[in-house]
Amino acid sequence: MAILKVVIPVAGMGTSLLPATKSQPKEMLPVGRKPIVQYVVEEVVEQGLKKILFITGKNKRTIEDHFDRDPDLQTYLTESDRENLLEQLDYEQEGVNFFYTRQIIPAGRTTPAGIGDAIGMAQDFVADEPFVVAFGDTIIKSGNHAGLINRMIKSHEKNNASATIAVVEVPPDEVSQYGIVKPKAGEDENDFEIEAIVEKPARDEAPSNLCVAGRYVFNPEIFAALNRTSPGYGGKLELTDAISTLMTMGHTVRCVKLQPEELRYDIGNMESYFKSFIDFALFDQRYGYLIRQYLQKRLRDF
Repeated sequence: MAILKVVIPVAGMGTSLLPATKSQPKEMLPVGRKPIVQYVVEEVVEQGLKKILFITGKNKRTIEDHFDRDPDLQTYLTESDRENLLEQLDYEQEGVNFFYTRQIIPAGRTTPAGIGDAIGMAQDFVADEPFVVAFGDTIIKSGNHAGLINRMIKSHEKNNASATIAVVEVPPDEVSQYGIVKPKAGEDENDFEIEAIVEKPARDEAPSNLCVAGRYVFNPEIFAALNRTSPGYGGKLELTDAISTLMTMGHTVRCVKLQPEELRYDIGNMESYFKSFIDFALFDQRYGYLIRQYLQKRLRDF
């Protein structure tokens, strides 16, 4: 069965990027020319996923507005001979359908109940089909090879996996910030089955330095695993814990490793946001050279 559906969770509070996120979603912060979440949407559309469900939350309406048509703006740009500015948002021509559902903050809480709870909101949308999850605050910049998600789907189907996770190597001092996987012995280093996954382990307890990279392929069994998983620290239902439950249930979980030329931008704090913006400004075909010259001059001044 062809995988056409993708779930993009965007309900997080974005408190690590305050005050920039006080009145706008983290996923709508610009990185270079575009907001973060537009890169994510472009990635999945380029790899053939045409049905996109956003799991939204409080103060996330601007994401819906961004991907909606704006007739007044279209008319204005057409009359001023600048309609090309909206070409990159004309998903209707590509047959893409956007759907939205809201992750409600439970009574007695002040924040959403975790990424696992958000994915659980997609069960009716997914029905009995396999699907992709792409985190709305993580950009994957691909190299000159088959796209990451397509490689994941191919591996997922070939190996009859119930979950396939994108992973990337991180320095040992960063493992405590992410979900970390433990590969099975003797597996291919780029496409392998795992025997464990742990959320934010201490450096000396981490089973590897391979961290989850914000892209997943799931079969519908993940919803049964989510239902069997208890909330963890802070009352949040973690997706990592649900994947562990999935393995306990006897299902196969595999990983596909990012290639060296594939860059992952996990925009989780101000430092990573600044680095991401600088990189994408330098990547820009029109302004990258000018920005590079400017940075060189400023660094000399400093």
